[in-house]
Amino acid sequence: MTPEELSAAISACLADAVRAGEISVGVPEGIRVDRPKNREHGDWATNIALQLGKQAGMPPRQLAEILAGRLGALEGVASVDVAGPGFLNITLDAAAAGALAKAIVEAGAEYGTNEALAGHVINMEFVSANPTGPLHIGHTRWAALGDSIARVLRASGAQVTREYYINDAGNQMNVFARSVLSRLHGGEVPEGGYPGQYIVDLGHQVLTQHPDVRELTDEAALPIVREAAYAAQMKDIKATLAAFDVAFDVYFSEKEGLHESGSIEAAVKRLREQGHVFDADGAVWLRTTDFGDDKDRVLIRANGEPTYFAADAAYYLSKKDRGFGEKVYLLGADHHGYVNRLKAIAACAGDDPETNIEILIGQLVSVNGAKLSKRAGNIIELKDLIEWLGKDAVRYSLARYPADSPLTLDPELLKKNSNENPVFYVQYAHARSRGAARNAEAAGVDRTVDGSDAFDAALLTHPTENNLLAHLAAYPSIVAKAAEFREPHRVARHLEAVASAYHSWYDTCRISPQGDEEVTDLNRTRLWLNDATSQVLANGLSLLGVSAPERM
Repeated sequence: MTPEELSAAISACLADAVRAGEISVGVPEGIRVDRPKNREHGDWATNIALQLGKQAGMPPRQLAEILAGRLGALEGVASVDVAGPGFLNITLDAAAAGALAKAIVEAGAEYGTNEALAGHVINMEFVSANPTGPLHIGHTRWAALGDSIARVLRASGAQVTREYYINDAGNQMNVFARSVLSRLHGGEVPEGGYPGQYIVDLGHQVLTQHPDVRELTDEAALPIVREAAYAAQMKDIKATLAAFDVAFDVYFSEKEGLHESGSIEAAVKRLREQGHVFDADGAVWLRTTDFGDDKDRVLIRANGEPTYFAADAAYYLSKKDRGFGEKVYLLGADHHGYVNRLKAIAACAGDDPETNIEILIGQLVSVNGAKLSKRAGNIIELKDLIEWLGKDAVRYSLARYPADSPLTLDPELLKKNSNENPVFYVQYAHARSRGAARNAEAAGVDRTVDGSDAFDAALLTHPTENNLLAHLAAYPSIVAKAAEFREPHRVARHLEAVASAYHSWYDTCRISPQGDEEVTDLNRTRLWLNDATSQVLANGLSLLGVSAPERM
């Protein structure tokens, strides 16, 4: 019996009690069940009687007693105890608990997916690094977390679009182009320009595509260099993201999507019609103070040039017009000032800033002993981190902690093949389970006999089996919570608990028979449990963008 099935059973018992006239309450959807902190109190617990006692007009403990009588009569429930003011502690019989192993294997990659966020249409914008240089350590955390958050949201039924906002408009692109052009001619980096060997490398790429560019005047060459270098740098960024197993559904160009399309002018007109735009000192303003911002914001300067804020407003309206009911922004630690102004834009656009926009702020990450890039000169490149520590180690480590906690990675730990290294510990559990399956096959243990499933859940009675099954059963609710709170670290920490429970079980309970012992249904049933563990570990690692190795 899965937690979802138990939840449904409690709802059914509650509804039966209402129909019988024993109580009078509304039956809520999705009654929550949790693992008790003390396993001696049972397999699962619920506080539904405490929640509904007032509505029922009776002490919660009395309501709990009514439910306990009905729950205790259900097939698969061994006992139900009422504790304290009205908690229900539920113990399943071995067959009901063990049946989960077969259900997980049959569900495969779908196990853990849920519909908690079905109907939510979400745009997630993250990374959005300027296309004027390579991705570096400052982008690393949001690349890993943003992608993992998107994965857990999708696993919970949400429709998610991962979007990268390309800042390819404005003076920075001209500075970038002048830097490449100067180095292409063998000159020094211009004042305020971009240093680094990568600028020289981009110059070589531009020259390959446009062999005569050095013969042109700077005025004629600059737009050619800008476009070619920009395209080459974006190609590098996308290749680095691919190596980090991060994919985007949309690359949104500020230049094309906002400036050249007329979207900024249209956005200003639209906000004016809604009564939020005013003119002062020759400039055009958005009255964001009406919605909690600390000051009103300029949209169009007195010289007629739009501000970055105008682009932000037009971009938000673009997301709204594309049908995204929820817009999630993942921003760095230095962007706290953006929170109120972005929420004010949402309010000015007619959205609810509490539900239609969400801004997540991440703290900085550092790596002990990391070296500055030889190619970029003054930064630590993401591609160097991947080459040094491995994609899996970096992604798992970044996903293992909440985004709002400062983080320093320890390379010496991440390179250890020992239980001290969390990513090794979890991946090794998966590899060990696959090795156990191969050994079982060699010993003649199969999950089927004569084409039929050979599975007897009642045989899984050992305490380590009960513990392992409990952790496997909790996995779907962990995924749902990770999605609800945008916290993939919940998945990582739970995988570590699953790995610990698996290692304890593996060291205690044999899957393959010894010596000349015959293969029994216990061996076959334990193979189901072994493979169920493999599946949960693989599913969870996939949500974190980390591989599940067959061998280590």
